[in-house]
Amino acid sequence: MTPAELRALPLGTRVVVRYRLHGGTHGATDALGQLVRAGPTECTVATRRGQVVVAFADIVAAKTVPPPPERRPRPHA
Repeated sequence: MTPAELRALPLGTRVVVRYRLHGGTHGATDALGQLVRAGPTECTVATRRGQVVVAFADIVAAKTVPPPPERRPRPHA
C-alpha cells in the first residue's frame, strides 16, 4: 500500500504497518491498530500499547486487516 493509499483510507480503519527501525537497531517492526491520522509525511496508528507515529519514508509494507476475532467465553469450571 502506498502513502497515497494510506491517506485515502477512512480514519478508524484497522491496519498493519511494517516500518524500518532506526537508532542503532536494524530491522523492522509492525504497528497493528486503528489508523487515527494520515498526514503529508507520516501516519499515526493507535495500537494496544499506545499511538505509534510512522514516517511514510520508513514504511516497508502496509495493508488493511479485518477486525480482531471475538473472545470466546471462558468455560465454566
